[in-house]
Amino acid sequence: MTISLVKGQKIDLTKGNAGLSKITVGLGWDPVTKRGFFSSKKVDIDCDASALLLDENGKLTGKNLVCFHNLKSPDGSVIHSGDNRTGEGEGDDEKIHIDLDRVPANIHRILVVVNIYDCVNRKQDFGMISSAYIRVVNRSNNQEMVRFSLTDNYAGKTALIVGEIYRYNGEWKFNAIGEGTFSPHIDLLARQYV
Repeated sequence: MTISLVKGQKIDLTKGNAGLSKITVGLGWDPVTKRGFFSSKKVDIDCDASALLLDENGKLTGKNLVCFHNLKSPDGSVIHSGDNRTGEGEGDDEKIHIDLDRVPANIHRILVVVNIYDCVNRKQDFGMISSAYIRVVNRSNNQEMVRFSLTDNYAGKTALIVGEIYRYNGEWKFNAIGEGTFSPHIDLLARQYV
């Protein structure tokens, strides 16, 4: 059974799910349709999902940024599915696979973010995106556990801090964040956590 969350809600992932270790964080979005006088067309927007593996102080250390140009964490516990450049089609546009049992003890939060590639040159922001969501899927049975639809107005924002998987009292939880910010590239966003 899927639990739908709203911004700011938190939920246990592992406490009620004995043996849960492998999850997929799926992210999806659709470009809005730009309507002209005689025609309409979809805007070509390249959104990129990333995971920042943060320590107990909320700091990014080493090569713990998993994104389109670094598809795997150094320990192999977090793996990116690869870049989807259009957001076209049904289902998840990008996925981040996490093996909770393999996440190093010094990592306390896995922050999931989405940014728009080359947003400044293309003059694009999240006001041009619709139907954005994040979901957590149990990989052992492919069941969706959690879904958070991003319904706020993110016009003018070029990056979204979507949610986080975090440790609390020996268990893993999910926090629906949904915070928009301006950051023209994932590397610049990541610097805020160094």
